[in-house]
Amino acid sequence: MESDFTLVAVSTTQPRRTRRVQGDGRAARPAREERRATMRYVIRERFFRLGEDSDITDEAGQPVFHVDGKVFSLHNTLVMRDMAGNEVATVRKQLIALRPTFHITRHGQELAEVRKKLFTPFVDRFTIDIPGPDDLEMNGSLFEHEFTVTRGGALVATVSKRWISLTDTYGVETAPGQDDALILASVLALDLAEDAERDHD
Repeated sequence: MESDFTLVAVSTTQPRRTRRVQGDGRAARPAREERRATMRYVIRERFFRLGEDSDITDEAGQPVFHVDGKVFSLHNTLVMRDMAGNEVATVRKQLIALRPTFHITRHGQELAEVRKKLFTPFVDRFTIDIPGPDDLEMNGSLFEHEFTVTRGGALVATVSKRWISLTDTYGVETAPGQDDALILASVLALDLAEDAERDHD
């Protein structure tokens, strides 16, 4: 497996625009304009095992997020930052838990808790517990990287290997108006959970 890891965002509609990211992890938008295009990201599998840093780039190849993977091997933590160095999401593994559990924070404030549901034969089911009524649900196959993320039955993100021709990669497509940094951090937490279960088996 290659030692470098890059997430590349590809807009699925025209025209293409370079995206700026605010400190809260959301894409900055021009005044009076909402993002209507879905965004697609390409992620290399299990990059964190290499203990290396990585960048998230936009469709023009410009870095948007930086992922610090070095600290995972030491502290079971992945840190996502914007290119100004501001933390946009931190993923921490809960070491003592009955089921795989990860916490996602931003500036010390918890954004979500990602945990596996117990007793779910044949498919993987995780809850992405967000403070308030907006919990996300993941259903599908972590091992095959084929699953969806929904909120109240509405599709928020789709994860699939079918879009990507490169080996050891998978795609993440987010719906318009989402906190992309939170979605990507949640997907990384799911990848960490899949890797931990693979080692356990």
